[in-house]
Amino acid sequence: MIKMLMMLGLMAQPGGPGPEKTEKPKYMWFDAEANFKRFSSKDSIRFYLDKTKAAGFNQVVIDVRPIYGDVLYKKTKTMQPLTQVGKDKRHVKWDYLQVFIDEARKRNLKVSVSTAVFPAGHPQSKTGPAYRDKRFEGKTTVEHTPDGIKNIRDDKTKVAAFLNPLMPEVQAYAMNFIREIVSGYDIDGYVLDYCRFADVENDFSDYTRKRFEAHIGQQVAHFPEDIFTWEIVNGQKVRKDGPLAKQWFEFRSGVIHDFIAKARKEIKSLQPDVQLEYWAASWYGHLYSNGQNWASQSYDASKEYPWASATYQKTGFANELDVFMNGTYLEKTYGMQDPESIEFGLARGKRLIDGACKMYGSLYALNHSDIEDQVYVCLTQSEGLVMFDIVQVIEFNLWDRLKSGIDRAESDLRK
Repeated sequence: MIKMLMMLGLMAQPGGPGPEKTEKPKYMWFDAEANFKRFSSKDSIRFYLDKTKAAGFNQVVIDVRPIYGDVLYKKTKTMQPLTQVGKDKRHVKWDYLQVFIDEARKRNLKVSVSTAVFPAGHPQSKTGPAYRDKRFEGKTTVEHTPDGIKNIRDDKTKVAAFLNPLMPEVQAYAMNFIREIVSGYDIDGYVLDYCRFADVENDFSDYTRKRFEAHIGQQVAHFPEDIFTWEIVNGQKVRKDGPLAKQWFEFRSGVIHDFIAKARKEIKSLQPDVQLEYWAASWYGHLYSNGQNWASQSYDASKEYPWASATYQKTGFANELDVFMNGTYLEKTYGMQDPESIEFGLARGKRLIDGACKMYGSLYALNHSDIEDQVYVCLTQSEGLVMFDIVQVIEFNLWDRLKSGIDRAESDLRK
């Protein structure tokens, strides 16, 4: 296994003494919302890029479009700037993304850009394009909740006001900001985040119903009951799937697959060397509810999961990616037979992806009690590391522990 993990290539440094050490991709994620105030200063950006480099990371992810729907880059003709998150406001003349890129290059750090793809506003504050732009009237998702039919823009329990991923106008809107970033900035990777349905309750609009009926070649006699209903069991409202549930889940996953394929084609046409990257949670068996089939098309989920149709595997989108960031946001580190461990999540990810793309282990810095070993496991049992998010790394002062885990892994990988 060690030999396989080391086959990343050894390059001699010009004028150097010999081959350079093997170095896997190690990403530090800079979330836009959590760090909105902190990175309103160029000096702060420089300081924490220095810290990131010193800890052993060689790539950063810069989030420039969080769930609010507005953006943190200047080269745009379609988007508005994000000027407020919560009570924090800022108005800067400089280009946030360009500053990050310029400073990262000075430190020999590669740069991936992340955008939330389908969210377009914040239900709690009712801010963002979904609330101010008439183009999006009727295009936010419709929910089939235990308490009845709702529009997500009015549901304050949801993290974001999602647009309907199925609508051509929504896909065109998303493709616009993807195109602006890839064509306007010198980047190494593009991360599709929130590129999914909000949850199992979405989307039950008339538009999606008609498209689903066309997809299966028949009308749905009882909608949404033929998909699923909510029933009271032991005092709790639980979902009971109807006769068309499996076809519905496959249909929604197909929508996400097809959009990712379009995004890949567009990105590669503009900058062929930019990697298409995608983050999702490692608990694959629950993500059908979001339309996220991150497996390879060689993997047949119907053999393991009762919600999967016999043809669900054709919606697997790993084949469209260069990198899958496997979100093993778990507290346990070891245990190949323990579904709640990082080791298990990484092993399952490799099995389901089946070599269709690279897979990097992704960690949640809030689960930091065993962070050194977690870093070690990700680097020795996957093809790279993604650390989310720098805000917790700063809060809990994890820099030395991260560096220790990286150094130990790289030492063992050189053996």
